[in-house]
Amino acid sequence: MKKIRFDSRMLSAGVVALVLAACATSSDVDKKIAAAQQQTQAGVDKKIESVEGQIEDLQQKQKATDLRVDQLSQEAKDALKRAQEAGVLAKGKVVFSQTFSEDRVKFKSGSYDLDKNAQAALDEFAGKVKALNEQYFVEIQGHTDDVGSSKYNDELGQRRADSVRRYLSRSQQLPLNRMSTISYGDTLPVAPNKTKKGRAENRRVVIVVLE
Repeated sequence: MKKIRFDSRMLSAGVVALVLAACATSSDVDKKIAAAQQQTQAGVDKKIESVEGQIEDLQQKQKATDLRVDQLSQEAKDALKRAQEAGVLAKGKVVFSQTFSEDRVKFKSGSYDLDKNAQAALDEFAGKVKALNEQYFVEIQGHTDDVGSSKYNDELGQRRADSVRRYLSRSQQLPLNRMSTISYGDTLPVAPNKTKKGRAENRRVVIVVLE
């Protein structure tokens, strides 16, 4: 029987080769792990940047909203507060407000009748409201000049607001349950009542549309 002889040099060479192969494999694994970690970290960084960008956009939008609220007329601010207290708003914001004074909705002294020009102006207004995709709420505010007593002007302002609400409901089919009226009487003039022109400007209706 022949004896098998092992060459120690061959054995050593084989061991070295295996060790080197193992080292190479280990190095490849380490590289892959490092690459995967870098990709993961890059993805996390992108997500963080995206979230930070969204937060910044929201903050800017909030600042813009706050600025718009600051710029609202007193009438619009009051309407917003009343609607919020009544719980009739989804978003709690003023979409737009429109003033109808002597130039479009003409009210003679002591009158609350709507002429054809006034009706045409309200038709245009109703078109803007109907174009809203969201649910809306409308507050109609009546104003007067200071001719007459405070009680008389309060009642007259209310009649003017009611007249507009009635027209928008009957002619434009705006839902009555989405419209409210209020009278400011002569308490919120936009011009001095000392002149005929000023009194005409104060005889007006302001309509505030909210969401």
